[in-house]
Amino acid sequence: MNSRTAMILIVEDEPKLAQLLHDYLAQADFKSHHIDNGLDVVPWVKEHMPSLILLDVMLPGKDGMSICNEIRSFSEVPIIIVTARVEEVDRLLGLEIGADDYICKPFSPREVVARIKTVLRRVRLNSQSDDSEKVFKIDNDKYQATYYGQVLNLTVVEFRLLRKLLASGGRVFSRTQLIDQLYDDHRIVNERTIDTHIKNLRKKLEEVTPEHSVIRSVYGVGYKLDM
Repeated sequence: MNSRTAMILIVEDEPKLAQLLHDYLAQADFKSHHIDNGLDVVPWVKEHMPSLILLDVMLPGKDGMSICNEIRSFSEVPIIIVTARVEEVDRLLGLEIGADDYICKPFSPREVVARIKTVLRRVRLNSQSDDSEKVFKIDNDKYQATYYGQVLNLTVVEFRLLRKLLASGGRVFSRTQLIDQLYDDHRIVNERTIDTHIKNLRKKLEEVTPEHSVIRSVYGVGYKLDM
């Protein structure tokens, strides 16, 4: 999918901001459609199925979190949450119900376009299973992973961590979520333990591709795999 064929749904109740986003997306050769009421979003998505949704949290009719949750019941269309509320709990809530990324207001329209391109590129790569298999191969029986054909010397925890990040489809995991997935006894670990494992795993991956780090830190939230 290239930008000329991608349709971006802008869900935003501020007309000037919506027009600004539309203009920048048009300059990047994206098509876009604007909806300003939360009640109209799900019916439109079911009928038209956009390539990606820019979804504001505060909307008349129905809030963005509820819309995201409802869309995830029938579609995996990429969703970028747009919010003026920067508290960590709001960010985590948006990501835990299935958002692919978030952007905090005020933002640069150029950054929004760049983030859209990144998410769409990741979705495209994830959908190309043959290409994905060339990047990573996971052997669950041997607890072994290869990256671009090179066997990684991973600990058990690092293997589980990589496997979880790969299975997430590029979504963000908080440190607490990763602890829940990796450890049965939470008393033996804390969030800094996850940071250490991420650092070690990232180092081993960068030994294979020093020009590109596939593990991305999302400030205030956690970690994601960015192919």
